[in-house]
Amino acid sequence: MGGKKAGGKGKMITVRPAPSNPARAFVSFGGITVPAAIGRSGRTAFKREGDGATPIAAMKLLYGFVRREHVGALPTALPLRRIEKDMLWCDAPEHAAYNRLVRAPFKPSHERMQRTDGLYDICLVLDWNITSRRRHRGSAIFFHLIRPGYQPTEGCIAISATAMRRLIRFMRPGMIVRVI
Repeated sequence: MGGKKAGGKGKMITVRPAPSNPARAFVSFGGITVPAAIGRSGRTAFKREGDGATPIAAMKLLYGFVRREHVGALPTALPLRRIEKDMLWCDAPEHAAYNRLVRAPFKPSHERMQRTDGLYDICLVLDWNITSRRRHRGSAIFFHLIRPGYQPTEGCIAISATAMRRLIRFMRPGMIVRVI
């Protein structure tokens, strides 16, 4: 990253596609580069709800969610909320709470934040279609933990727990995650 050391203010996290697989990428920050998984449909400049693609965009890190009972305390300046059983994320484009955290019971389409597979044990919210929301532009674009074998995501960016622990200590609210 231009020879700059990790931890400097205003740094950008860059997500570059892997040349051999459209659903794989490399995440780089402060001289650290780690393998990642991205959307099953690769990347797109025209993100739509349910397309399985990761948006090509510069997205701010907003805040995160954590399963402290699984990962413990994390040294980061990012605001982290403990994930509770009733936390859901609305992905119903026609609902007023589209691309927002909601609480169970909630009948419209949603994603459960407290997952059994551990993907959201550390889950960082990227500002994709949140501060300037438009229906059908995509929801729940997160930076989270990887599935075994670096399986593709539904449009998120995913890295190993080891890599996340290494990078999260340098992450700050407003830091840019740039998918190119």
